[in-house]
Amino acid sequence: MQHGPAVRRRKLGEELRALRDRSGLTSGEAARIVGWHQSKISRIETGRSGVKPEDIRSLLDAYGDVVSAQQRALLEALSASAAGPGPGDDTGRGREWWHDYRGLLPQEYRDFISLEAGARSARTVELSVVPGLLQTPDYARAVTRAALGGLPEPKVDALVEVRLARQSVLRADPPLNLSAVLDEAVLRRQIGGPGVMAEQLRHLAAVAQLPQVCLQVLPFSVGGHLGLTGPFVIFSFPDIADLDVVVLDHLTSSLYLERKEDLEAYGAAFRAIQAHALPPRDSSDLISSLADDT
Repeated sequence: MQHGPAVRRRKLGEELRALRDRSGLTSGEAARIVGWHQSKISRIETGRSGVKPEDIRSLLDAYGDVVSAQQRALLEALSASAAGPGPGDDTGRGREWWHDYRGLLPQEYRDFISLEAGARSARTVELSVVPGLLQTPDYARAVTRAALGGLPEPKVDALVEVRLARQSVLRADPPLNLSAVLDEAVLRRQIGGPGVMAEQLRHLAAVAQLPQVCLQVLPFSVGGHLGLTGPFVIFSFPDIADLDVVVLDHLTSSLYLERKEDLEAYGAAFRAIQAHALPPRDSSDLISSLADDT
């Protein structure tokens, strides 16, 4: 069980070593090509040291044709969260939009956004609130105020702005594929009042029609289920072997699970929960019906 940057460093290092091996270079030969000491290659490949996007580009150039364009783009993106915070948080990661908010967002939230931005797919189970990628502005504002009571309105506005900016992954090319299972309580909890909730439910019904979104509702009639242990997100990534990660949110921190047995357990849990949920069409009908009744 590790936090985001540690997981990213280890995973990134493993993939870089695999690419170097595939290129036929030793660590010493790679170091000579890019003009580094061999110990720097070793620290990066073992996850003991972060690596900046410009260093990633130097290594991948050295490894040549064994690196696909998609691998190159993802590895450069992953290096942002793998680097971890440095003095003044000046680690070459500022080109990502969320780092413009580094004075407002904790490092763990930026790590999460970085994972989300680089992922091919996300599977999530939510028990209490609509997932951030599917929230309307007014609903996001009501959730933020409730979760962070007493926060000045300018900060609330900035956090809502971040929440809405994250949703761009659903419109990217290619888009993030999102599979979400929502407990029925999510739909019935009156966050922000009837008007805000009705708008949010109508938005859910609309976004459920997108080909990249699979939205299902877990009805109260199911009773007890595996998801009662808490919400979670599973991120999967393109072209990178063994890079999936499970994210568990707590009140003051997030935990990142990446051991094979953890991934298998949460993958099986998601499939079991999904099997008990209403089919997507029935889920959409229920959401629309609740919107009309709110």
